[in-house]
Amino acid sequence: MFRYFPTNYVWDLSVNLSIEMGARIGEIEEMCRPLQEAARQPDAAGAQAFRETWERMADKLCALAEEDEARGRLLSAGEKYKRAANYLLTCERLQAHGAPGRLALYQRFLAVFERGVRLAGDNCERVEIPYEDGRVISGLFVRADAVPEGGKAPVLVQLNGLDSMKEMKYFVGLPAWLARRGVSSLIIDQPGTGEALRLHGMTARFDTEHWASRVVDWLETRADVDALRIGCEGVSLGGYYCPRAVAFEPRFACGVVWGANHDWRDVQKRRLEKEGDFPVPHYWSHVCWVWGAKDIDDFMRISGDVHLDGVLDRIKVPFLVTHGEKDSQIPLKWAQRTYDQLVNSPRRELKVFTDREGGVQHASFDNSANAGHYIADWVAETLGARTAL
Repeated sequence: MFRYFPTNYVWDLSVNLSIEMGARIGEIEEMCRPLQEAARQPDAAGAQAFRETWERMADKLCALAEEDEARGRLLSAGEKYKRAANYLLTCERLQAHGAPGRLALYQRFLAVFERGVRLAGDNCERVEIPYEDGRVISGLFVRADAVPEGGKAPVLVQLNGLDSMKEMKYFVGLPAWLARRGVSSLIIDQPGTGEALRLHGMTARFDTEHWASRVVDWLETRADVDALRIGCEGVSLGGYYCPRAVAFEPRFACGVVWGANHDWRDVQKRRLEKEGDFPVPHYWSHVCWVWGAKDIDDFMRISGDVHLDGVLDRIKVPFLVTHGEKDSQIPLKWAQRTYDQLVNSPRRELKVFTDREGGVQHASFDNSANAGHYIADWVAETLGARTAL
């Protein structure tokens, strides 16, 4: 793990995630150099200082991109906008719920991201999936490469964790790695994350099949999707969401967790006792926002349902459980518990990422490439795609 701020795990997590999303090290240095003292400040003051430096870099990149556009250099402009979106996303994620200007910052990030992928010509389509009460689940659809005209490809539905969003997962690279293997991707902002939470007030729920089934319904309507080869993957808290969805939605053909999260209720009890690292500042107000809880006591009551005991024996499809050997947020024992309870999966596998291949930290945020390629290969093999050109 790259430790720029040795006294602040949350900031180092964010910096590592940004690097995995394509940040340039010179820009990281320019943004982080003035923040050494701020990293030791209380959450509110520190988060504001972090936002100011990272948003300033995004401003500079957007200005440079506009100059490129004026000269017709749209590919260059697109790449700069995408990096600006990375930096806007990173500083938005560290702000407290209700912090002044946070919503405007998020909306700007969405606009900059959209402009970047469009000008760069990325294989990335924004989609909206009907949900309920007139609301939608937003997603990014990345098509498999080299599919014959009129052909159907397998697809992997990819779920966020507690505080990630669809654009983060897109930037890290799993959708592109899958596309080369002949597998499409649908990355969604499920309830409790991204647009669902920030723009539509859709909070998280423990019964993930409630919204996951709507996603499968929608995929079945697409002419370019093989409805018999729909898999599901979840990162971090998605390590709970994904197995739950696969257990109760039998149309999923396989499942993958990138960072197991078997018993999140226990993790919360330990965090109240000051055990384990937090993924975001303002942690307790953040989780109350995500889960629609009125206070910590209400949140702890809600989190009592967020576990996989008594659920996993329903899974009757191949399943891959991955975990970092040195995960400082979720103990490795929970990956073993998930694996042990997959008793009816016809092909279950537990893969622990070690120092040898990297990706030893939570959800491999310290080095996602080798871990991500391992997952992509497993998915391609399981869904009948390719692992060589």
